[in-house]
Amino acid sequence: MENNKWVVNVPVATVWTNYNSARALDKLAVQNPVQIQEWLEGLTYETSLELCNNNLVQTQALLGEEVLITEEKEGWSHVVCLSQPSSKDERGYPGWIPTVQLTRNQNWSLSEGPAAVIQSKKTLLTTDKGDDLEVCYQTILPLISQENGRVRVKIPAGSGELNEGDVKIYMSLSSIPKGNGKGIVEAGEQFVGLPYLWGGVSSFGYDCSGFSYTMCKANGYIIPRDAHDQLNTGSEADLNNLLPGDLLYFAYEEGRGSIHHVGIYYGDGKLLHSPNTGKCIEIIPLAGTLYEKELCAARRYGAETEE
Repeated sequence: MENNKWVVNVPVATVWTNYNSARALDKLAVQNPVQIQEWLEGLTYETSLELCNNNLVQTQALLGEEVLITEEKEGWSHVVCLSQPSSKDERGYPGWIPTVQLTRNQNWSLSEGPAAVIQSKKTLLTTDKGDDLEVCYQTILPLISQENGRVRVKIPAGSGELNEGDVKIYMSLSSIPKGNGKGIVEAGEQFVGLPYLWGGVSSFGYDCSGFSYTMCKANGYIIPRDAHDQLNTGSEADLNNLLPGDLLYFAYEEGRGSIHHVGIYYGDGKLLHSPNTGKCIEIIPLAGTLYEKELCAARRYGAETEE
């Protein structure tokens, strides 16, 4: 089983529903080197919507994330993303990644030793081969050294350097301090204006639950990837006494049906969320909206959450 553990070897790997889900127009997203921004700029509203409506994409995985390969077919690997909890597979989130975007590294471990966590929305990582990789917020890489304003890190296929100001160093992942609701809001509001991306968990674009998952991760909480699974974690929050940073869940049939959306309570009756294809991350008043009618539950992380 250990021999099947591989590591994501591109800044952002899109995890597809099937090995043949990617369309010809998705070429830039399934190669190595990957070109995520150029791929997104080439999508129209209709072809972006197909990612969701045609069930093409499941999630994404960032540089250095560990995956378990369970099957290989025609240059693609069926994987389980070990850092993204899911009810779809008790080991992690399942889907297909082009094998060219993965590498086997038996010495790779994020659970032991110091790590560098990207704090900037995006930053350049210069590899030991002289290439520049644009890496995303909350990418986690093992630390090698830190000096003269530069941070040297391991990457899946070698090593590289980052600007010291773009990362936080932790002695271990378990030592990342647990934040509160205010921290979740502050993490999220920096992305206001970023276009929505179905399946997105990177600062190239988030979907609704990828947004809440990542902002909780930034505050030391690893929660499930999908909204309906997230509802089973955290502590229940009173809908009549919400605090900033509470995760808000919305259901069809004016809150009585199935969960279809999640956002972050911003405070002052406002919602911070990544709405849907064609829109951007925004802060809106809940009052008088469909969201107000569909609000059905809230979850809280961090007992020290305060107004």
